[in-house]
Amino acid sequence: MLRKIFTTGAAAALAAAFLTTAATAQDVTLPRTQVWTSYDVGTAGYVEASAIADALDKKFGLTVRIIPSGTSIGRLLPLQAGRAQYGFMGNENYFAGDAMFEFGAREWGPQDLRVILGRPSQVGLVTGKDTGISTPADLKGKKVGYVLANASTTLNTETVLAFAGLTTADVEKVEYPSYGAMAKAFVAGEIDAAPAVPTSSFLREAEGGRGVQWLSMPAADTEGWDRVGKFASLFSHSQAKVGVSISDDNPADLLGYRYPQLTANANASEDEVYNLIKALDQSFDLYKDASVVMPGWSVAIAGVTPAGAPFHSGAVKYLKEVGVWTDKDQQWNDARIAHIETVKAGWDEATAKADREGVKGADWLAYWEAWRAEHLK
Repeated sequence: MLRKIFTTGAAAALAAAFLTTAATAQDVTLPRTQVWTSYDVGTAGYVEASAIADALDKKFGLTVRIIPSGTSIGRLLPLQAGRAQYGFMGNENYFAGDAMFEFGAREWGPQDLRVILGRPSQVGLVTGKDTGISTPADLKGKKVGYVLANASTTLNTETVLAFAGLTTADVEKVEYPSYGAMAKAFVAGEIDAAPAVPTSSFLREAEGGRGVQWLSMPAADTEGWDRVGKFASLFSHSQAKVGVSISDDNPADLLGYRYPQLTANANASEDEVYNLIKALDQSFDLYKDASVVMPGWSVAIAGVTPAGAPFHSGAVKYLKEVGVWTDKDQQWNDARIAHIETVKAGWDEATAKADREGVKGADWLAYWEAWRAEHLK
C-alpha cells in the first residue's frame, strides 16, 4: 500500500531538500529548491502556485519546480513517492484521507496528509428560475445533474442534499460524461439543478435565458449545517457576494471549502513547514495582487479550519504565533486527525478480513466501500 511503501522515500526526499539549505532571510530558512505538484497548466491552481513560487524566488531565492497534473492521482503520487515535497490540491485531500473513490484502491488506502494553507472558495447547487425550486429541500423528486467519474462534483451535490436531509435516492439522478455536457444540459433546461461555483461561465448564458437561482443554505439553519459537518467535514458556511446572479445586495449562502490547498505529507519536517508558511506570509505582498482571488491566501484567511485535511503541526505553530489559530481550530484539527487514524485502522482490519475471505482484484473496491459504509460512519 502506498501509505507504507513510500514513507521512507518521502522522508528521504524531504531530508535531502532540507540539507541543501541556502535561502535565509528575515529569520526564514528554506532549502535551495522544492518540487510542488498542481492542477494542469492554465487552471486557477497552476496560476496561483506559479505566482506564489515566483514570490518565494524573488524574496528568498527558493527555486520551485511545478509538476502539473489533471488528475488527483497525478498530483498526489509524486508526494507519496518522494519526488515532490508539496502539492496544490483540491478535494482529493479529503478523499485520500478517507480512502474514498480512487483512493479506495488496494494500492492506495488512507493517506496521511496535512494542509499548510488553503484559499477559501465556494460551491453550491444552482437551479433555473423556471423550476419553482428555491431551497435544497425542494429538490426531492427533481432532476439533478451528475458527472460520471467526478468525485468532487458528486460530493458537492450530495453535501447540499445532506443539508436538507436528502440523499441521491431522493432525486432523479441524470448523469453526463463531462462537466461541460452537464452545463449545457442545465442551460437547455434538461435538468433542474447542477453543482457550480459562483463564477461559472455557463451560468451567464443561463442567466440570460431560464434564469439562475442559488439554493440557499443559511447559517441560521444549524440543523442543516450539523448534517453537513457529519457528512463532509471539509465544508463550512460561506456567503458569496460575487458571482452570477449574486451581489452585495443579493448574496448567496453556499458551501465554503478550500481550493487550492498547499499540502504536505504528515511526516514532513515541522521545522521546514514552519519556515515555509512564515516565508509565504512574509512574501504575501509580492503575490496578493496576481489575481482577484490571491488576497484569499493571507494567513488570516487561508490558515483556519475546516480544510480537506488536518493542518500540519509546523503550520499550526506559526499560526499560533501570529494569533490566527484558535481553540476551535485545534478542536477541529484534533478530531480530523483522530478520524484519519480510525480510517487507517479500519483499512487494516478490512484488508485482513478480505484476504481471509479471498477477496481479490476488482472485487476489493466494492468490498471496501461496503465495509466502510457499515463501520466508518
